[in-house]
Amino acid sequence: MAQISNTSNSLYNFIVRDGNGIKGLVDSGLLEVPKIYIQPINERINKLETKPCDMPPIDLSKLNGKEHEKVVNEIVRAAETLGFFQVVNHCVPLELLESVKDSAHAFFNMPPEKKVVYRQNVSTSLKMRYQTTFAPEIENVLEWKDYINMVYSSDEDALQYWPNECKDVALEYLKLSSKIVKVILEILIGKLGVELDDSKIESLIGLKMVNMNYYPACPNPELTVGVGRHSDAGTITVLLQDGIGGLYVKAEDENDVGKVEWLEIPPIPGALVINVGDALEILSNGKYKSSEHRVMTTSNQSRVSVPLFTLPKFTEKIGPLPELVKKDGLAGYREVLWKDYMDNFYGVAHEGKKTLNFAKINSS
Repeated sequence: MAQISNTSNSLYNFIVRDGNGIKGLVDSGLLEVPKIYIQPINERINKLETKPCDMPPIDLSKLNGKEHEKVVNEIVRAAETLGFFQVVNHCVPLELLESVKDSAHAFFNMPPEKKVVYRQNVSTSLKMRYQTTFAPEIENVLEWKDYINMVYSSDEDALQYWPNECKDVALEYLKLSSKIVKVILEILIGKLGVELDDSKIESLIGLKMVNMNYYPACPNPELTVGVGRHSDAGTITVLLQDGIGGLYVKAEDENDVGKVEWLEIPPIPGALVINVGDALEILSNGKYKSSEHRVMTTSNQSRVSVPLFTLPKFTEKIGPLPELVKKDGLAGYREVLWKDYMDNFYGVAHEGKKTLNFAKINSS
């Protein structure tokens, strides 16, 4: 590959405009992280200041047996506290999970000219886009991640617009993981003492997107982040990790206000990570927690992760459920049109849970 000028404009054009991504930068023989990826000290992840999350995975198969209520309570407790938990013995075959990870590697290992046709400003399809970092046009420091975003509208559109390298397994992963989401959402809504019919449940997870995230091996992982501090915008996220790890969640001690820890969600073979999104925090009037999280890079090998984001339809108005406002005595969030919330979410760089302020009511 031709020598890349180490100036911000040239790097930005090579990585973002020309669609090479960080993968192309690393493949060019990169020896050190460019300045546009070096995070401020307070945003870097120091592994010595973190610890593994010791919450055991939840066995979803036990929902069908005598331990049903115990498993329900485990799910509710996790959603109320950390906002993250792992599940095993779910409905997604382990062979499919391996195929999904393999297909992600297959896509990102394609030549740049084959990937660039999916770049946001090149592709005419709104169902699929290939991008690097979160919001390169507005970020002061870029994130060490390339990704593809596949929006689901129908099987036909998915098979037409999603990449051949991953469309079949991604579609099957989306369908099966969506079943997990519906089961968990029904449990969480039910435990709030609220009854919602199937059509309302579907409207809360009516927008579905599969991302395939690719974090190339980084020469200076201590200076970068794969994804900066943020919470997920949607209702519930299902995440497939590979065996490398790097996902960290912010945990606040409910008995010691102001005490914060960063917990690593360790990869567990065959497990899927579940986390609460902003929409569910709003709907539950703050009972369920949409936790801040971030991703660390690694110097050893490239890492992939595959989240399924389930979100309300853009036309939905999302606010605290009326039954909860009545019980709690006040609403902690205002009702918002979900399209407006998402426009705000994508309009700012990652900075913790600040995007939730768009709906939050200041009680002071």
